[in-house]
Amino acid sequence: MKLHEFKFELPEELVAMHPARNRDESRLMVVHRATGQIEHRNFKDILDYFDEGDVLVFNDTKVFPARLYGNKEKTGAKIEVFLLRELNKELRLWDVLVDPARKIRVGNKLYFGESDMVAEVIDNTTSRGRTIKFLFDGTDEEFRKALYELGETPIPKEVITRETEPADKERYQTIYAEHIGAVAAPSAGLHFTREVMKRMEIKGVEPAFVTLHVGLGTFRTVDVEDLTKHKMDSENFIVTAPACEVVNKALDAKKKVCAVGTTTIRAMEASVSANARMKPTQGWIDRFIFPPHDFKIANCMLTNFHMPESTLIMLASAFAGYPLLMEAYKQAIKEKYKFFSYGDAMLIL
Repeated sequence: MKLHEFKFELPEELVAMHPARNRDESRLMVVHRATGQIEHRNFKDILDYFDEGDVLVFNDTKVFPARLYGNKEKTGAKIEVFLLRELNKELRLWDVLVDPARKIRVGNKLYFGESDMVAEVIDNTTSRGRTIKFLFDGTDEEFRKALYELGETPIPKEVITRETEPADKERYQTIYAEHIGAVAAPSAGLHFTREVMKRMEIKGVEPAFVTLHVGLGTFRTVDVEDLTKHKMDSENFIVTAPACEVVNKALDAKKKVCAVGTTTIRAMEASVSANARMKPTQGWIDRFIFPPHDFKIANCMLTNFHMPESTLIMLASAFAGYPLLMEAYKQAIKEKYKFFSYGDAMLIL
């Protein structure tokens, strides 16, 4: 498939700048692959589509406050430093993006507010990418505490064009987030509340948890017309034995196995055994999924409404089927569904 096939006009007002008042009050579009039927529901109705023994698979990564603001030595220029990943814990080396990048060269030092935190730029990696070394006297625990106090919730400002608010700290995080390492939230999971999880338990719908630390590459625009030439960023993931046990039992019983989000389904697809079951796996994944693709584990998926020409809409269309997904998006725009991380949800059955 070609990039232009995923281009569509999205009215600006349909991009959600804020989350719904309550997590589970988002809208839910239900897309039936077998019949092509499309239903318009509320997220609270999601369990109407699941029975005892079915499984929902969640990504339990936890977003860390990855956006820092520092000042360049001598000039005092304000610089945004976006932490991508830790390269070396002992040396406190981090892979980051800086903005404005033209002002930041190897050897420059950055100072962060009134804190004792200083960073030195030690390498250029891309036009905006740098490797920095934090200079901080203190234990690893003290260093991390200082980073967390300085950092800001990394809502994707290229699309959510507003200042970060205190409420984002809680709302741009799933309620079951556990393993720190993501710089973007697995947004399909943002709709779940403790009440919905409790109702799952009562109904006998089982949860399983995998971990994929979402990187900024999840929002990177595709800039090649031939999709086979697009390169995904690598992201770290872990699929544990207990998760495999829950999922494989459901598959053997011919139950629904629903991936909550595109990141979850990518971790599941990276852990497929020779007999089309899930096996414990961990490592780095850079697999780009677009149509056509034969999904081995999940037989339904919950996802949000994605931006035009994004890798996320391409994965969703591989799962739903391209014509049906584009029809669903046409209806979503007509019915004024909200798009992107804080937007509404789509259940593909």
